[in-house]
Amino acid sequence: QVQLVESGGGLVQTGGSLRLSCAASASIFSFNAMGWYRQAPGKQRELVAVIIRGGSTNYADSVKGRFTVSRDYAKNTVYLQMNSLKPEDTAVYYCNARISLHEYWGQGTQVTASS
Repeated sequence: QVQLVESGGGLVQTGGSLRLSCAASASIFSFNAMGWYRQAPGKQRELVAVIIRGGSTNYADSVKGRFTVSRDYAKNTVYLQMNSLKPEDTAVYYCNARISLHEYWGQGTQVTASS
């Protein structure tokens, strides 16, 4: 069982920045992929960004050029740097990890961008 703990959410003005962190309870070196999803009120959970084992990344069109996903093997942590935040980025952000056939989720962290 792998535990994921997110941190770094909060309230920021439009145009501001936040960095989310996701600390895993196990080595992330062998993880197939780690990523970030978000869910706004009344909407389905959606993929924001993912980084796979080989280092390739993928982003939702709505965040390309503004968000960057990265990882630190030494800290077993994945980050999401969010710049130029918009009100439509407001959501609960969840960390996700895929290991073989298993999938794990964090508890979520609230991000609110006020206009």
